[in-house]
Amino acid sequence: MYAPTPDDWYEANRARWDERVAIHASSAFYDLDAFRSGTDSLRDFELAEVGDVTGRTLLHLQCHIGLDTLSWARRGAAHVVGLDFSEPAVETARGLARALDLRPDRAAFVAADVYDAADAVPDSGYDIVYTGTGALNWLPDLDRWAETAASLVAPGGFLYLAEFHPLSECLDDETGSTVTHDYFSRDPWVDETPGTYADVGAATVHNRSVEWQHPVGEVVSALAGAGLRIEFLHEHDASIVARYASLERHADGYYRPPANRPRIPMMYSVKASRPVGD
Repeated sequence: MYAPTPDDWYEANRARWDERVAIHASSAFYDLDAFRSGTDSLRDFELAEVGDVTGRTLLHLQCHIGLDTLSWARRGAAHVVGLDFSEPAVETARGLARALDLRPDRAAFVAADVYDAADAVPDSGYDIVYTGTGALNWLPDLDRWAETAASLVAPGGFLYLAEFHPLSECLDDETGSTVTHDYFSRDPWVDETPGTYADVGAATVHNRSVEWQHPVGEVVSALAGAGLRIEFLHEHDASIVARYASLERHADGYYRPPANRPRIPMMYSVKASRPVGD
């Protein structure tokens, strides 16, 4: 028997993210000045696995303030659309697009629930449907997400997902060497920690959040069940954040365990395609 989903999960999560948009936009973590000057927010493995996006259309689900979305536009995508449930996040993304002289026909942003994406975005299908790190944990129903995302992949196109590996969320925060949480738990995780990953000391009011852990098998099965063909599942032995205090930052910007420690997957990526005949 799983714990029930709190009735306020959606409202609580949106209030939390709405409040943190301004904090993130002014933080060194996101460094919007550097981004406006040309810094790319995409990770090297994403660029290699997605490949050349020149002339292609791309939909970014749960885009937050749009840095990854706009980075794909900078890399040649003909038209990008970012979707997020936070109005302040979408307004920030639109402002960044204007600062980069990207007109709405090149980069558009939509405020909507990801489950309503098929009705909210301007096009019926996209060459690439992309979702980045820290997105799936905010969704209670992965099958519904996969069905929605898959419906927006144009024939011959693909969905690309990069996420934090759920195994890394099961280990202790200090060393990352002891299993302390259930990998297969389906219970909602309710937290009320103030601050934000971009500024842990920030003064915040809306601190309640509701999240879910989704094992990798659940994610892949949901995508396959939605009619997409799994092209690959890659696991990565590094993280873009210092998930544990023991991790060391390397010259490439990734965090890894000390050399004398066994490695575990800390991120993963999936590519799932829709054949032309579908």
